[in-house]
Amino acid sequence: MIKKKDKIKDAGYEKHYVYNTHYHLIWCTKYRNQIFTNTNLAEEMRKLLLQIAEDNQIKIEKMEIRPEYVHLLVSFKPSKSGSSVIKALKGRSGRLFLQAHPEIRQNKMWGGHLWSPSYYFGSVGNMSKEVVEKYINDQVYNAIKDGKSYPSAH
Repeated sequence: MIKKKDKIKDAGYEKHYVYNTHYHLIWCTKYRNQIFTNTNLAEEMRKLLLQIAEDNQIKIEKMEIRPEYVHLLVSFKPSKSGSSVIKALKGRSGRLFLQAHPEIRQNKMWGGHLWSPSYYFGSVGNMSKEVVEKYINDQVYNAIKDGKSYPSAH
């Protein structure tokens, strides 16, 4: 049993595993049109994204809605893929937003889509690649030091 004081900050705890994965997502409006130009429209998109995230067990840790793009810091269970998370957030938010605002679809989104098809998806770690490599190398070194022999993948 993991005690509360022993829990890893920002980690997710499930019955059989612990995960600590965070991702930075960015995507733009189609044609870089400035859609979220007032606080009402930006707030509407923020609420849509929060509801979609909740429905899909995605934790939005930080969000910024700008006139022509969205920045998110998210976390989700390892059973989900990054592409499924992006699809849920972009696909549903775009569809619902344009349904609520047919005037925007008609005046600015003549292709019928709110979002550009491209996006940025980057992992955010609490350890750098170099720290993980050193940790793995130290494990091999300690095993050799202790007289244990393990094949190296290197």
